[in-house]
Amino acid sequence: MSAQAGQTKKVRVAVVGTGEFGRNHARVYRELPGAELVGVYDKDATRAAAVATEFGTQTLRDLAALRGIADAVSVAVPTVAHAEVGCQLLEMGLDVLVEKPMAVNLAEAQALLDAAKRHNRILQVGHVERFNPAVVAVEPILKRPLFFEVHRLGVFTPRSLDVDVIYDLMIHDLDILLALVKEPVTEVKAVGIPVLTDKVDIAHARLEFVGGAVANVTASRVSTERVRKMRFFQQHEYISLDYGRRDALRVGVKKAGPQPEFGFEKLPASVVEPLHAELEAFLEAARSRQEPKTNGAAGYAALELASRVMASIREHAKRVHIQDSRATSGHMPGFEVPGMDTLVEPQKTTK
Repeated sequence: MSAQAGQTKKVRVAVVGTGEFGRNHARVYRELPGAELVGVYDKDATRAAAVATEFGTQTLRDLAALRGIADAVSVAVPTVAHAEVGCQLLEMGLDVLVEKPMAVNLAEAQALLDAAKRHNRILQVGHVERFNPAVVAVEPILKRPLFFEVHRLGVFTPRSLDVDVIYDLMIHDLDILLALVKEPVTEVKAVGIPVLTDKVDIAHARLEFVGGAVANVTASRVSTERVRKMRFFQQHEYISLDYGRRDALRVGVKKAGPQPEFGFEKLPASVVEPLHAELEAFLEAARSRQEPKTNGAAGYAALELASRVMASIREHAKRVHIQDSRATSGHMPGFEVPGMDTLVEPQKTTK
């Protein structure tokens, strides 16, 4: 096959899990010229049928029906089933994009990594904010950033209330920080409290990286307004990202001294939906067999750091005597920190 033919070959894709996230995957696959949406599957047959009808594809009776008709699959089932479903699909010889967080705990995340390696399959994790045009715009201008301020605040909704806000929202920014700094985190200090649910609804973490960079990260799903911003500083520069607007501003010092002069530059950013870019990258990885930037190793690193944040929150809860059975007992349903017992996450209706 010629290089040109390889670039234009359509990838046969399917979606497993047709809740809010899965429906959007099906929508985008139908819009991408490089994809052929061959089917959708959900345990809820009525919901699967509705999505199949909306996007002009078929419903599948089970996962085994994907054998021979698909090349790659998006997995948007509840997190508790990510490892089981993902490993089954990888063993069937399919490339897999699994939504974030990639698994219910680190052991199950490792099982996904092992299955992908064993069967020589692509494993991508759905850290969609890495494909946000604002994030892509700042990558070429990075010069050892040393201080980050990150706020990801949202109003209360009934979505994803079976997980703590660290795994629902903050994990996006933890993944991005690891990608931008490219260094291990040496220290984590965090505080978080339940507000409207029995999970942690608002949290703040302070991270220190081995090279000296520091990040303050706040995530909330009980705020009165929606804010999704990152600001960071590097030598003689300040950069501000707005995830919602999908743009970035660079402020540099043109002249230092008692009467400084500043230069303002809006960084060039593409006009693209992050999910479009994410699924395009998945298709390209399936065609080229090259690792995507949000591969299984990146997903594991983000989950591991989120687990450390959760562990610090539990330690803080003990010190200040927060009367929460999960925090004071050292158990947080659904997620594992090295050395802690493995627990099971409750079921959820949408991913």
